[in-house]
Amino acid sequence: MRYTRVAVGGRAVWGRVGEEDIELLSESPIEGDPTVIGTIPVAEAQWLPVVVPPVFYAVGMNYPRHIAHAGAETPDRPEVGYRANNALTGHRSPIVKPDGVEGRFEAEPELVAVMGRTLRHATYDEARKSVFGWTIGNDVSARTWQHQDRSFWRSKNSDTFKPMGPWIETDVDALAQTTTLRVDGEVRASFATGDMVFDPFDHIVELTKHITMHPGDVLWMGAESTCQLEPGDTVDIEISGIGVLSNPVHSEGNPS
Repeated sequence: MRYTRVAVGGRAVWGRVGEEDIELLSESPIEGDPTVIGTIPVAEAQWLPVVVPPVFYAVGMNYPRHIAHAGAETPDRPEVGYRANNALTGHRSPIVKPDGVEGRFEAEPELVAVMGRTLRHATYDEARKSVFGWTIGNDVSARTWQHQDRSFWRSKNSDTFKPMGPWIETDVDALAQTTTLRVDGEVRASFATGDMVFDPFDHIVELTKHITMHPGDVLWMGAESTCQLEPGDTVDIEISGIGVLSNPVHSEGNPS
């Protein structure tokens, strides 16, 4: 199944995505048992971030090639950082490059796990069963700010810096897929999605030793490669078996 959130009549509504139509649902499928309350054509959808997570976890330096490129050490255990919900935006919504950003302004294509259960002290098998489904994230990063600041507060958490979507796919072996990053149709990166140092379930096991995870939490799994973005670009991230997340890039001073 593919589930998403769309704007209908000025409010967020869950939907089940078909080939041509989206069935609108009475409540979230993550915890509830929704009924169908209407339909809209897929072509007319105003896509929202697929979930607004209670907690937004993000993994860094989780692909060997990215680690080597950065000259970093391979981690010896799973660790996570955090991102801010204000940075989320949906499929086809613009990524806005702030006027103050100079230097490298980059896309990072990431697999995202969406939690479906409350979990603490999880085993690996419990962690596998706890994932409701999978979606796609673009971890947009302003590198000069990242190096200037003591935290990632603006370099990764500015408004629109975290596109996520277009839907949650519940029936896919996410780690057996291929991630492809395109800018204006040109392939800029392609890698095996599952070629991670630690997989999502390793991270969930480690996280839940100390932290309770909840339905709707998301875990972004890092990227092997990045690429530069400029206003006027359209960036597409495809993970086979899941879908394509597409966003235009605008400048703050010229939003059209």
